[in-house]
Amino acid sequence: MPSRSLTTAEATALLGVKPATLYAYVSRGLIRSEPGPPGTRERRYRAEDVQKLVQRQGVRRDPEAAAEEAVHGALAWGTPVLDSALTQIVDGGLKYRGQDAVELAKTATVEEVAALLWTGDAGGWARLPLRARLTLAPLPRAGTPLEALGFALVHAGTHDLAALDTRPDALPAGATRVLSLLYGTLERHLRVPPAPDLPLHLRLARAWRTDAAGADLLRRALVLLADHELNVSAFTARVAAGGGASLPHTMLAALAALQGPRHGLAGAAAHDLLRQALDRDAQVALRDAVLRYAHAPGFGHRLYPDGDPRAQALLTALRVAWPQAPAVQAAHALTERMREETGEAPNIDLALAMLAHALGRSAEDTVTLFALGRTPGWLAHALEAQTSGQFIRPRARYVGKSEG
Repeated sequence: MPSRSLTTAEATALLGVKPATLYAYVSRGLIRSEPGPPGTRERRYRAEDVQKLVQRQGVRRDPEAAAEEAVHGALAWGTPVLDSALTQIVDGGLKYRGQDAVELAKTATVEEVAALLWTGDAGGWARLPLRARLTLAPLPRAGTPLEALGFALVHAGTHDLAALDTRPDALPAGATRVLSLLYGTLERHLRVPPAPDLPLHLRLARAWRTDAAGADLLRRALVLLADHELNVSAFTARVAAGGGASLPHTMLAALAALQGPRHGLAGAAAHDLLRQALDRDAQVALRDAVLRYAHAPGFGHRLYPDGDPRAQALLTALRVAWPQAPAVQAAHALTERMREETGEAPNIDLALAMLAHALGRSAEDTVTLFALGRTPGWLAHALEAQTSGQFIRPRARYVGKSEG
């Protein structure tokens, strides 16, 4: 007997959500979707899946049931499990210490946002040694930029005494050394003379040989990436820092956690999708991407059912700067096709991929940009964990076999 299906209006009415939220549930595999009546472009939704979600919502409104739900769900897109004064994701927006990230991205520098996250004062960057002149140690020749960053962090975690100082007053200065180290390491990897006197986004633009327009877009992207609450890599940073790891070693842990297909490598997948759209067309590229990844990379976000504001801000800036760029037009075609087919909006991964393509950079560079952009946030989480003395050591509920 075929499963009963619901129209969009019926499903949203039962769930009490907007259509965009319903589409987000579909993209996450929570609700199965199927074609509507022949000759229409409507979609129908499995009634049994909708009812399960309605029941889960009821559980969350029941305190006793919610306690049991928390045991299973708190570490998987559940309620917050740690107190933090850094970043807030609320009402479809993103704020760094109470300041709107999209507004900051219009004019703020990486240094200002780093200081805001680390000290609560965006103007505090002038008191931090962010123009640190570092003597880079001889290290093995890395095959990729991310590998080079890893080598540098391993060495600094053993030898950089200033970055190893964990006294509360010394932590922001140590964080600046780590951040400067990564930009200096990228310059050396690309065989570009160091430029410690330049703002960080200009150092990256110079290393990637882009113009002033590209430099400003990189600045916007770096600011929008600075932090995103307790994502995989930031949580890893907090765990490492809470255990007493040095700032360089904490950043090494975060960098390793970034490199998974469900986190930082999602940008590389979006880069590949955009390349396919440039080579062929949006429909074929999306079809092949869904077959390969089981979803369309660069679209949808669980925390932003109505659309990722970071993506919208960066995509808009790109369209204004380079409206005729092939990558901009291809991304627009992908966005329109996804809107028509699923209602999903682009996320920050597609925006980063579009920027990388427009600058002539590779998929790997998309991940490098993500890593550099997220480093101020990783450092902020490390500083917060170390100064609070917070030790993160969850217990496990044993569900294996028992003798007897």
